[in-house]
Amino acid sequence: MSAVNAESTVPAVDPAVPFLSVRGVKTYYGRVIALKGIDLDVHEGEIVTLIGANGAGKSTLMMTIFGSPRPREGRILFEGRDITGLPTHEIAKLRIAQAPEGRRIFGRMTVMENLQMGATIAPPSHFADDLERVFHLFPRLKERINQRGGTLSGGEQQMLAIGRALMSRPRLLLLDEPSLGLAPLLVRQIFSAIRELNAREKLTVFLVEQNAFHALKLAHRGYVMINGRITLSGTGRELLQRPEVRAAYLEGGRQQT
Repeated sequence: MSAVNAESTVPAVDPAVPFLSVRGVKTYYGRVIALKGIDLDVHEGEIVTLIGANGAGKSTLMMTIFGSPRPREGRILFEGRDITGLPTHEIAKLRIAQAPEGRRIFGRMTVMENLQMGATIAPPSHFADDLERVFHLFPRLKERINQRGGTLSGGEQQMLAIGRALMSRPRLLLLDEPSLGLAPLLVRQIFSAIRELNAREKLTVFLVEQNAFHALKLAHRGYVMINGRITLSGTGRELLQRPEVRAAYLEGGRQQT
């Protein structure tokens, strides 16, 4: 694996003790090993992206970090604290939030009720400010505030999933395939919101994405996963220029999606 200094589209941050550290993590589904000894770091204030094909293990890693499933081997550290064995609700209390693959909003609840659910572990005194912050990022949600989540478009549901996660006032935001199934205009809106959160609020983001071009262009650093293993790492710009990354993930016009 390699890393080099390169121009980034987001502010540079100083290397430090990793905010999130994954070491030797192996995760199984029954007897099938999905993660085969994962090592990666996310530093405070960074956007780090993980790219790879369907079935590579990206979402499994995201769920493993958030406590379900738990790794059979290895350790996960947050600010130097071992969180490997913590249940998901205890991990959330550390101000780690996840917007999972498939959105998983509460379809029968309104937009407001979904956002209220996200705010349950945050101080009530911040609710109004946090709500305004979400509406600033995603004005469409304010227009749909009394609409049931299940009747929203796919893009609106993704905005709601991210907004719900933000209502918990996270210090680390885990985003799993936020652009999946969205039209190009909505993809740009979602990635613009992620960039703004990082640049304005220094929110640390770990992003799992199939849209390699947008993800690597956005990220300070990236990792490539193949069949449950990390095979490459580097700055986003470096990985965009790697011929094997371009051949696997950027051909066929996908750069413009």
